[in-house]
Amino acid sequence: MGRFGNGDLLERAEGYAIRAIGLFRFLRGQKDEVGWVMGRQLLRAATSIGANLVEADAAESRKDFIHKCRIALKETREFGYWLRLMQRAELVPPKRLSGLLDETEQLAAISITIIMKAKAQPDSA
Repeated sequence: MGRFGNGDLLERAEGYAIRAIGLFRFLRGQKDEVGWVMGRQLLRAATSIGANLVEADAAESRKDFIHKCRIALKETREFGYWLRLMQRAELVPPKRLSGLLDETEQLAAISITIIMKAKAQPDSA
């Protein structure tokens, strides 16, 4: 068992990435190449979130843990940016994005909480 306890967050991040893969496939099926380009960016960010959380889970130090969690948070925010941009550009039906937008906000909030708690822990000798 790593720093994230029972692994629920890691499973959630993996499910999130799977949903992003589905969105990417949807975008690849469209005729608009703008969606294809944005989809690649979106996919990179979404899959990086879980990868960085896995790295954080195996961190060698608290500082390393916080650093990896911060990267995951940045990627979560970037993913949210691409989703909002796709929504505003009307590249994807709003119904298809609403759940991902909500999950993005939740993952960002969880990441912020984890980072704040880790920063508040006293250094161990």
